[in-house]
Order: sequence, then structure tokens, then C-alpha cells
Amino acid sequence: MTTKTTGTRLGYVRVSTGKQDEQLQHDKLDAANVMKRNRYVDHGVSGSKASRPGLDALLADVQPGDTIVVYKLDRLGRSTAHVAALIEELTHRGIFIESIADGLNSSTSTGRAMLQMLAIFAQMEKEFISERTVAGLAAAKAQGRVGGRPKVLDSKRTKQAQTLRDGGVHPMDIAKTLGISVATVYRMTNSG
Repeated sequence: MTTKTTGTRLGYVRVSTGKQDEQLQHDKLDAANVMKRNRYVDHGVSGSKASRPGLDALLADVQPGDTIVVYKLDRLGRSTAHVAALIEELTHRGIFIESIADGLNSSTSTGRAMLQMLAIFAQMEKEFISERTVAGLAAAKAQGRVGGRPKVLDSKRTKQAQTLRDGGVHPMDIAKTLGISVATVYRMTNSG
């Protein structure tokens, strides 16, 4: 196992949705001396997926003595098991992980321990958020409130739309009459 960083600094950038901007991560990798040609990117890919094209390519290319640099540890993944297993695998292969924002570097035993602990705490927080969401939804339901997008049409208007559609009225005319979108007319009626 390599205990000294002697290789290339390889960057990994990930954003979960196509609407997110990865520029901040690139700026931080610039400041950390990671060359643009040594960066792997997953754009619009969830961290919960164990297999991601950019990460898979990075893991295939990285060599002992190299350092994988990420803006934050959560860019590697949100699952404690996956991140911990990845850190363990990379460490065993003599590859280092540096998390810029977290100030962590696995080239030291303390850094490796801290990276693993951070992954555990991140997973715990994710589970706490999930538990709070479930509890909040249950409390809202108990009070008679239902989550989700409000319905555009009540049952009376849905029946009206269906009657018009069955009578051969064009969906665009139904939409104008009821003050809804054409897409809603198609969604709420059975006729194709």
C-alpha cells in the first residue's frame, strides 16, 4: 500500500440535476492544482447511484500514488456504505482522497479516519431528514392535510371535461372553456 502521494491529482465533479451548476467545484479544483484534463464529471447524476459514468472512468484510470480530489465528500456519494467502501478500496489500492471543503486528506491515518467518520455523519443526517419528512407527512395527514400538488380539477369539473370530450369537443376548446391547459384535459379524460 502506498503511503505517500507521488502521482497525479485527479478531480471528480458531480451535480445531481441538469439545472445545477458545477462551476464552484471546478473553481475549487483549479485552486487545488487539479488540471482540467485530469477531471471526471458526472452531470445530472444522483450520488445515490453506485455506478456513474464519470466516477467509473476515474476509478478505472486512477493509479497507486494518485490523489482523487473532490470539492466535498458528498460528491462521491450519499450512502455511508458506498463512500466507506470506496475509501477503503482506494486506500487499499494506494490511492488517496482529498476533500477540499471538508479539509480532509486520506494520505494520513487521521485523515482516513476523519473521512470515514464524515461519511457516517452525512448518512446519519440524511436518515434524520428522511425520518423528519415521514413524521411531518404523518402529522399533516392526521390533521387532514394531504401533501402533493393540488388538483387542477375537482370531480365535478373532471366529469364536465369528460362529458365534453365524449361529445366530440376538441381538447383545446375544453381547455378554454374550463380555464385549464390542454395537457390537463388529456390527463383528466379517457378519450385519446
